[in-house]
Amino acid sequence: MKYDRILIRYGELTLKGRNRKFFVRKLKNNIQMMLRRFPKTKIETLHDRMYILLNGEPYDQVKEKLAKVFGIQSFSPAIRTEKDLDQIKAAALHVVEQSHIPGRTFKISARRSDKSFEYDTQQLNYEIGSHILINVEDITVDVKKPDINVIVEVRREGTFVSGEVVQGQGGFPARSSGKGVLMLSGGIDSPVAGYLAMKRGVDIEAVHFHSPPYTSERAKQKVLDIAAKLAEFSGRIKVHIVPFTEIQEKIHEKIPEGYTMTSTRRMMLRIADEIRKKNDALAIFNGESLGQVASQTMESMLAINEVTNTPILRPVIAMDKVEIIKIATEIDTLDISNRPYEDCCTIFTPPAPKTRPKTDKIVSFESKFDWGPLLAKAVEETETLVIKLGENDPVNDKNLDLF
Repeated sequence: MKYDRILIRYGELTLKGRNRKFFVRKLKNNIQMMLRRFPKTKIETLHDRMYILLNGEPYDQVKEKLAKVFGIQSFSPAIRTEKDLDQIKAAALHVVEQSHIPGRTFKISARRSDKSFEYDTQQLNYEIGSHILINVEDITVDVKKPDINVIVEVRREGTFVSGEVVQGQGGFPARSSGKGVLMLSGGIDSPVAGYLAMKRGVDIEAVHFHSPPYTSERAKQKVLDIAAKLAEFSGRIKVHIVPFTEIQEKIHEKIPEGYTMTSTRRMMLRIADEIRKKNDALAIFNGESLGQVASQTMESMLAINEVTNTPILRPVIAMDKVEIIKIATEIDTLDISNRPYEDCCTIFTPPAPKTRPKTDKIVSFESKFDWGPLLAKAVEETETLVIKLGENDPVNDKNLDLF
């Protein structure tokens, strides 16, 4: 007897109404994509559950992939039995024997959604628990903090027995809530912002500003490596690499020192907005955290946002650095972000940037030069790469048909 399937719990998707089928279908498609290296698996969907039939595929490897799928609240490896008490007892005993060592504790957590089954939850807990106590040496019951929690679900389609609950990513399935562009630097914050946006179902395309020779190819590769980590959650991600050298040099030449940072951010936002339009995205995301640096004060945000009416969404706006680093560690981007290769946000940085820039002043400074041709050139010369899950090398193809 062994685990033959995985029970998927939807979590937040259960709150959906008429469009619930759309989200469940999206989740199923995403799981199929994540498990494409396990061709024997088969997915069955029900109203409030989904099952993955393993058909001999290794559970531990499938588990690793499922743990990164947005839209899954939790999942459990399970043994399916008929609605027969003896079969249920045998399955529960097997689950305990698989992980028991002398001195451990257990509990039975029975649920009976099929009310036609002759035993209620209390009777199931007693019958199964007694069977385990009789047949397993040196084990006791602990209903509060057991070492082994045997979950028994009696449903219309059968009974499912499991001894493990694995927490999933939660949120909504990838690419189920529209498209947005992410201003992705090489820092710690923007990858976390991208991850949080993706967790809400946003199809993210990254925009990175590259300023050679001031920034190196290693700085560019750093961003692509971060994008590859994000692709582990969504299956793939587009990265738009914007040549930004000429614009930065012109800002340094034309804009008063205290306002160069504000102008740099405004030019980046203008370009990101044009890329958004070209790719039918609905919003721009960034990694700004209120008050963290000079360009992330309320006054700076107001002056920078003035260049567009597009929604600027900031998933980490109210987080402190400790909270952001915690998530960066969990999604495995922190070490990459800490590589000592500068991005264009750190070059030409003035010694005393304005933390409360005046919008009318920066508009006046910028009006003395025609930025349009430089911005259009940067957009036109943008390099677009596609990074897919499980691929080391990005694909350079603007017209690639994405799954």
